[in-house]
Amino acid sequence: MKPFAARAMNTPRSGIRVLMELSQDRPGVSHLEVGQPGYPTPRHVIEAAYQAALDGFTGYTPNAGYPSLRLKLAAQVQDLTGVHTSLENILVSTGCMQAINASLTALVEPGDEVLIPNPGYPNYTLLVLVLGATPVYYDLLPEESFRPDFDSLRRVVTTRTKVLIVNSPSNPTGAVFSRLDLERLVEFAQENDLFLLSDESYDHIIFEGEHVSPRIFDPGRVVVCYSFSKTYAMAGWRVGYAVAPAELSQLLAKLQEVNVACAPSVSQKAAEAAIDGPQEIIAAMVAGYKANRDLAVAISGQAGVPVCQPPGTFYLLVDIRRSGLDSYSFARQALEKASVVVAPGDTFGSRAASYVRVSFAVAPHELDTGMHRLVNFINQFPDRQFDIHSEEVNHA
Repeated sequence: MKPFAARAMNTPRSGIRVLMELSQDRPGVSHLEVGQPGYPTPRHVIEAAYQAALDGFTGYTPNAGYPSLRLKLAAQVQDLTGVHTSLENILVSTGCMQAINASLTALVEPGDEVLIPNPGYPNYTLLVLVLGATPVYYDLLPEESFRPDFDSLRRVVTTRTKVLIVNSPSNPTGAVFSRLDLERLVEFAQENDLFLLSDESYDHIIFEGEHVSPRIFDPGRVVVCYSFSKTYAMAGWRVGYAVAPAELSQLLAKLQEVNVACAPSVSQKAAEAAIDGPQEIIAAMVAGYKANRDLAVAISGQAGVPVCQPPGTFYLLVDIRRSGLDSYSFARQALEKASVVVAPGDTFGSRAASYVRVSFAVAPHELDTGMHRLVNFINQFPDRQFDIHSEEVNHA
């Protein structure tokens, strides 16, 4: 037989999924590795989906999604950003990841370069590699609260660079970029004639600061990808959406036809109910996540384990340098010896190699147990002295 595609075979797996699989048959394990909301989908959303199925909304939809949902999304985006947004700017996708996939497929060709944050969500790299493009990394510095390092950006951009990926609030750091940071990122994209792809999956999960979309600075250059998974606790419903210039949005719909055809019909009706229903549920979930963040930070502080306190998302980076282990070996040992699962930091890039990522989107008692297991495991290693310079300035 002829071989499988080399591009697919050579694409690395996410370390998060590796740890998930290693832990799936182990009883009594504390799961702090997966970024999944710890709340159920709101009941009115489920009931609306059930009624939609009874009413016959079970077939294919237009490639770009139901016009009724796209109109609601356009109005919501315009209200939130103040930027004129119409139905023609909206593509409803099978989760935010598929919106990012379609966007990159539409924008890059083999040989193009894509600027990816380091640390950053690992699937950006995987997608770029599958497309035959080249991932190039720019730094988010711990000593600058994981904000963009513009010197790093200027060093790595070339004439082959096509897209700049931005993620705020950020996975895995929880950083929330300032309005000035985002304006400068857009200016950088303009100066170098780049598209800017903004992943705003966590746009509502902010504890300090404000969310600003870079689209407000250049709606003709910026593509924004959003998710219902985090905002409305709808991870399994697989609904996201892209906001793009009309011409690009049409191309995204064409590409969606050959990929998934359309987002799930019943899920789109559930998304309409989420938009139309009470929005107080978002604030309630965010308050719960903030309480969990504060609990995780307190447990770490009491144990003397440094962490990077996040102003957004539901992720916490925990410093593991005391262990002397690389992050993947640490995560394996934490599973085997302490029965706690965390995401290895180097999955997210070299700038997170001395950390593991904890998801605190779990029940408080589960977080309490898991964090105590984690910090107790870290403190089993002999105390070490590190020359960390200013890196701990933003540690809690």
